[in-house]
Amino acid sequence: MEIITNFEYLLPVIFFVIAFVYSSVGLGGGSSYTAIMVIVGMSSIVVPMLSLALNLVVSSIGSFNFFRNKHGSLKIIFPFLISAIPMSYIGGSLELPKEVFLWVLLGSLIVVSLRIYVWNDTGFRLNLNSNQKVLASLLVGSIIGVVSGISGIGGGVYLVPVIIMLGIGDHKQAAATGAIFVWMVSLSGLISRLQYNYIDISIYTPLVISVVMGGFLGSNLGSTKLNSKQMQSILGVVIIIAIIFLINKICIT
Repeated sequence: MEIITNFEYLLPVIFFVIAFVYSSVGLGGGSSYTAIMVIVGMSSIVVPMLSLALNLVVSSIGSFNFFRNKHGSLKIIFPFLISAIPMSYIGGSLELPKEVFLWVLLGSLIVVSLRIYVWNDTGFRLNLNSNQKVLASLLVGSIIGVVSGISGIGGGVYLVPVIIMLGIGDHKQAAATGAIFVWMVSLSGLISRLQYNYIDISIYTPLVISVVMGGFLGSNLGSTKLNSKQMQSILGVVIIIAIIFLINKICIT
């Protein structure tokens, strides 16, 4: 089994917490799943594929809960997906050396932490017209898409604040958009990778079950009751811990 023996029983607990926290703000959890799996020594081939698969599971549940509570809007989502889906497919087809993969992941996590603690919601908004918003959405979608395909990160953690900054939607609408964006981009990246590699997802059933439970509880509460700022603060702590361990991993590789 690819899960390292010493972490076999701990990983499902960690992944439950990650899924709960991420899904509460409309995210899939890919950034933390990927970092944790790399830290415990799982294969660089398995990590992005499994992370994208888990993203699919959590974002499916999140999309349902946020749309069920009428926070979703196809008008907001569509421009991002047009460019993100093909770019995610391209990113997923790239065979990068392990060292490059680790550095891309580390850079992604650093940006995520800055996003939470620096760019979370500064009150800054761009005054764009409708055409400019569409163009910005296409550009952002393409960038996030290729990074997502390479690293196994769904990209919602970048997308949510951009939606708010561009004045396209409020926090709940941004979370709903993030959930469906992660689902579509993760699916595209996973399909691309499955053409070159294969993993038996049934081996990782405990992790799948844990993220299903965490994703259901988190997205249900996040779409109704939870304070998104409090949840993102918890998320930030998880990311910073992952960055510290990942830097140590890179230094000794």
